[in-house]
Amino acid sequence: MRDLPKGDTVVIVRPGPPSEDIYGNDVPGPPTEIPVAGCGIAPRDGSGSGSNEMTGARDTVITGLILYAPYGTDIRATDRVRIDGDLYEVDGQAGSYRSPFTGSAGPVVVALELVTG
Repeated sequence: MRDLPKGDTVVIVRPGPPSEDIYGNDVPGPPTEIPVAGCGIAPRDGSGSGSNEMTGARDTVITGLILYAPYGTDIRATDRVRIDGDLYEVDGQAGSYRSPFTGSAGPVVVALELVTG
């Protein structure tokens, strides 16, 4: 799959290499930002709405998206993805495929989740 010519650019935010704090514990280093052009973005639940939950007199809104990134894009379960200023968590492992019939490559598909409230 080639980049989508009218696709969006997203930013993968990856934790940096670990370092030690003053107590000798491993802590993530400064994050690395990796822009990825030519991506498709779609709502996860098909209707574009998220789910709501009342917790402690506050509304919690969970918004899910599906990200279609160009084949070969390295997206890890520990990454976050910035889309239009919002920082989404990666929900599970990314998947990709190559057709056994034509050899053509499909996109890297990953579920994203944003919890607010």
